Amino acid sequence: MNLHLGIKAELELLVSPNETAAKYGSGSLEIFATPAMVALMEKTCMICIAEFLDKGQNSVGVEINVKHSKATPVSETVLCVAELVFIDRAKLTFDVKAYDQEGLIGHGTHKRFLIDEDQFRMKMNR
Repeated sequence: MNLHLGIKAELELLVSPNETAAKYGSGSLEIFATPAMVALMEKTCMICIAEFLDKGQNSVGVEINVKHSKATPVSETVLCVAELVFIDRAKLTFDVKAYDQEGLIGHGTHKRFLIDEDQFRMKMNR
């Protein structure tokens, strides 16, 4: 594993009716849902470190603190940018930002914990 600070990843999502607040049940409007933005942020963080993980190693999300500051309609593209900003042994902290064509729509931090997949599965099969 060769993780280092400053690793970045970007991921785009074309907002469809499947990513709306109405579909998620987090609201009644046909706009990009906060839970969909959070999922996009987590996925971008996973992609950010994927190539640096050893075989059998993975990561799980353990904390997210984000602000969703602007509504985005269906059919617009959202760009998520993640950067690894802190490493504390197995705990990784990312800065995450999401943008649509008009600018910043959400930002915050996400923490992931590195795990050994086999050990994790054994714990889950108590």
